[in-house]
Amino acid sequence: METLFSVPESPRPHELGGDRGQAKPRVQEVNRSQVELRPMDLEGLLPAEHRARAVWAFVEGLDLARFYAAIRAVEGHAGRPPIDPKILVGLWLYATLEGVGSARALARLCEAHDAYRWLAGGVSVNYHTLADFRVEHVEALDALLTQSVAVLMAAGAVKLERVAQDGMRVRASAGAASFRRQTTLEACLEAAEVQVRALREELEADAGATARRQRAAQERAARERQARVAKALAQLPEVAAKKKAGEREQARVSTTDPEARVMKMADGGFRPAFNAQLATDTESQVVVGVAVTNAGSDQGQMSGMVEQLEQRYGRGAEAMLVDGGFAKLAEIEQVTRAGSTVYAPVMEPRDPSRDPHAPRPGDSSEVAAWRQRMGTAEAKAIYKERAATAECANAQARNRGLHQLPVRGVSKVTAVVLWYALAHNLMRTAALLGLGTGLT
Repeated sequence: METLFSVPESPRPHELGGDRGQAKPRVQEVNRSQVELRPMDLEGLLPAEHRARAVWAFVEGLDLARFYAAIRAVEGHAGRPPIDPKILVGLWLYATLEGVGSARALARLCEAHDAYRWLAGGVSVNYHTLADFRVEHVEALDALLTQSVAVLMAAGAVKLERVAQDGMRVRASAGAASFRRQTTLEACLEAAEVQVRALREELEADAGATARRQRAAQERAARERQARVAKALAQLPEVAAKKKAGEREQARVSTTDPEARVMKMADGGFRPAFNAQLATDTESQVVVGVAVTNAGSDQGQMSGMVEQLEQRYGRGAEAMLVDGGFAKLAEIEQVTRAGSTVYAPVMEPRDPSRDPHAPRPGDSSEVAAWRQRMGTAEAKAIYKERAATAECANAQARNRGLHQLPVRGVSKVTAVVLWYALAHNLMRTAALLGLGTGLT
């Protein structure tokens, strides 16, 4: 081949002489300081069947008017626009499905993980905004739960023929050592008040800006502790009233989370917790009701759930399936009179010769009918649906990380449980209506 300049012919490998073992190998080495410019768009980060896309499609179908109504920044007026509620709802639903329960962890994922970056859509999100949003809109989240079920009811996927209810004890964000008796609480409150007054006086007398900010933060922390101790004292009479007359002076309340109560957990131990009640439609496996209480027992929780279903959907469940912890005779009467048939196991009598399903003296007509009903093969077959429904919903919430609560107080705990219920219903909606493979 002719060339413009003479090029010496390179020797072939087999023609090289000498000791090649002494020569340094020639390789391509890493160069991580090299700047690279790569064209990339967020839309191209995820495949079409990715779960995050299915979550966004679900969110776009929700009515978020309650969230938008709380926004103060409006067109034509000054003010920094907040993050679109659709982004925050989508992020928390996807995070819940993925088992991410920390606002700080979610904020980090919004910077490092493609799915979360895609959901954020280029909007910068910080952990404080995420943490506040998760618990600030309890009523709006509750309305979303009703809305998610109403859509399925309109499609005929949810019929409320049989609803299984079960309670789940979730560890509270409070230590066992934070529980104090009345005398200790009063001393703590007095010490907190003294500290608040001292910090306030010091803050007013200090001329340094940095020092003032530090004192202000200390005063705020002292005020918050004072408020928690005062709330604990206010909760004390309620706790004492549930104890025997001779034990009321031993009543204790947590100074960390005054609304938490020590409960018997699934492993037999006793720890501060909340009782999360989930009601699930047995046919569709959709969560139709959510309630959070600090009562350690499930007794008395069924009638409230029946009333909740009536308020949400205009009608209650035709049948309620509950375990023995709910089987309080007064509850059975109340729920039956409200129009729901109760399926709950009958307690075994102390006298083994007595038929547990035979009406007892003093039984009301509702209780007598319940005893007789639970003795039939049909009722026993129906009752088997309870474990396959209620315990399955609870187990899925556990699998998604609902083991210990990151927030305090019944209201905030209710918000967290609602996120789990919404995430559960998102998955069920995809399965029932066939909304795509991303959620399966």
